[in-house]
Amino acid sequence: MAPPIAPITVRIPDACRMIGIGRSKMYELIQEGRIETVKLGTSTLVVVESLTTLIEGIRQDQLKSRVQF
Repeated sequence: MAPPIAPITVRIPDACRMIGIGRSKMYELIQEGRIETVKLGTSTLVVVESLTTLIEGIRQDQLKSRVQF
């Protein structure tokens, strides 16, 4: 049996669930250019890598603010 394939894009509601935010916040982040989307026909798809990049960036910022010498 082949291993499951990780998606490279997801729909908006799935992206919201993946990072635990609401729809309006997701659209705000998209508008700011912090989350990448692609249009395929009438569907708007969120690039999963951009979700990972967003969360990693937030984590790094929080770590930097905690470690003060």
